[in-house]
Amino acid sequence: MPAPRVRDFHDDDLDQVVRVWEESRAPGRHAVHGLAEVLAAIRDDGVAVVATVGEVVVAAAAARVTGDRAWVVLVAIAKEWRGQGLGSAMLIELEKRLMARGVHRLSALLGEDDTGAQALRNRGYQQRDLAYFERVVPLQPAEVGLLGELGGRILPADLWDALAGMEREKQVIERRIVLPLDDPDMAEEYGVQPPRAVVLFGPPGTGKTTFAKAVASRLGWPFLEVFPSRLAAAGGGQALALRETFAEIDELEHAVVFIDEVEEIAGQRGGRPPSTTEGVTNELLKIIPAFRERGNRLLVCATNFVRSLDPALLRHGRFDYVIPVGAPDAAARAAIWRRYIPPGILGAIDVDALVAASELFTPADIEFAARKGSQHALEAAVYGGEGDRPQRQGPVTADYLAALEQTRPTLTRAMLDEFTEDIESIARL
Repeated sequence: MPAPRVRDFHDDDLDQVVRVWEESRAPGRHAVHGLAEVLAAIRDDGVAVVATVGEVVVAAAAARVTGDRAWVVLVAIAKEWRGQGLGSAMLIELEKRLMARGVHRLSALLGEDDTGAQALRNRGYQQRDLAYFERVVPLQPAEVGLLGELGGRILPADLWDALAGMEREKQVIERRIVLPLDDPDMAEEYGVQPPRAVVLFGPPGTGKTTFAKAVASRLGWPFLEVFPSRLAAAGGGQALALRETFAEIDELEHAVVFIDEVEEIAGQRGGRPPSTTEGVTNELLKIIPAFRERGNRLLVCATNFVRSLDPALLRHGRFDYVIPVGAPDAAARAAIWRRYIPPGILGAIDVDALVAASELFTPADIEFAARKGSQHALEAAVYGGEGDRPQRQGPVTADYLAALEQTRPTLTRAMLDEFTEDIESIARL
């Protein structure tokens, strides 16, 4: 067999370079430089060489040039040609061309077992002890404009960790929803089909929207909310607006799609006279199966009135899980209070007393009461408080207890009793 010949990359080598790149990827690992990045480096005034045997490309190397530095982004060798010094030969030719361009510092970022790592050592590249950090945002450039038109956005990456309390709900959502979506290969190994659509139900103010956003944050996927009220205002009717919206969403590779107060477009059908929303309910029932056919997307619907949803919507095959999100228990209320009380005074506050006094309060209610108590203490410090309270004293337990007395809780016993009944008859975990 003739020895490989190293020459400059030509455009008609592209398909063969892609083949060699795919052969060179370490099994089960993501390449540091994706194929799109490699091709961009080659095309955007980079330097690339290939090794050929006859007309067949058996190796390729490429570098991206930035000023007097070059980053080697590709050293790929066909399997049958490895271990024969071809990697070093490729680097020699690549370096000649780079030095002719004025480059005097060459760098490379490869995994320990990636093809080309040994060739770099043989050529005298020194391995530095560096920490490599990467965050991949699953949004292609062409999708940015579409996401903006739909009102979607990439959420901050820390929303999941910032969730205070609600550990029961958080654990269920982490295990049932996030885990199989975040690691689909492991899910497939265990025969688990990642969820495509879920319903969150519970009393108002218990954090259903917050959980939906936190899931998008945890996965790093774009978050997109579909508003029933806006569908109603669209020309052509809600059903057409819903169909067109999901047709646009279908162009996104990844997305968490959220519909709050879904009962507005998915209420029970069959009344006399027929409801004006029956058409949009029918449309939603058609859309969900099509939505489920593609991976890397999740539909989250939230409702305060799960028993008002059309039964067809909750059947198996449309929604994977119907998850209750209830009032925060004592441990969750304590976590929420600690989040909003200033750290410097937390040790002096009787959190247990606040937990006991906020039994029917939602997370939003507690946040409001905490801010109200702190505001009252601030005003007392600046303008003078009641009785003999000294100025410039931070908030005390009494400030927060007073704020609780002045705050009407969102929840009632009747709501919680109804929620318990719904868990027993409707929830699906």
